[in-house]
Amino acid sequence: MRPFISTVAAAIAAGSLALAASAAPALAHPDMVRAPAGYSPGTIVVKTNERRLYLILDEQHAIRYPVGVGKRGKEWAGETRISGKYRNPAWSPPEDVKRDHPNIPDVIEGGSPRNPMGVAAMTLAGGEYAIHGTNVPKSVGGYVSYGCVRMYNPDITDLFERVSVGTPVVVTHR
Repeated sequence: MRPFISTVAAAIAAGSLALAASAAPALAHPDMVRAPAGYSPGTIVVKTNERRLYLILDEQHAIRYPVGVGKRGKEWAGETRISGKYRNPAWSPPEDVKRDHPNIPDVIEGGSPRNPMGVAAMTLAGGEYAIHGTNVPKSVGGYVSYGCVRMYNPDITDLFERVSVGTPVVVTHR
């Protein structure tokens, strides 16, 4: 078991807890778009009302990805930074997930088709959330998580390679 599980397990909480991998493979869906105004290059901006994540490249350009975001009662907004990057992370459900799903195992090993983190996770500082892949591709685009930002596995792989620990992240409803 990786050591970060016990200290940041809540940081990688996921929403929908389907326990089987989807039969349909996820496809990468990033688009090159006009950058939202007011953000510095290198910033990740999650617009929860759009269910889109933007990686700001410069004043004019951004890469846009579809995402799943917090369901009703689990939404949040604020500024943070990426605090850690993990490939095939193990997942320990936080207390609120365990309360809602008491039969879920205490740890689901990385790489397991039952692991809701997908192929990679980037934990967010100062909270209980992460930007991560998924084992349920059809959940991307919805209000589905316990507060994490959920991406298609090819998209989290792409974003994972483009950013580093310390990258600023802004989550906004606008």
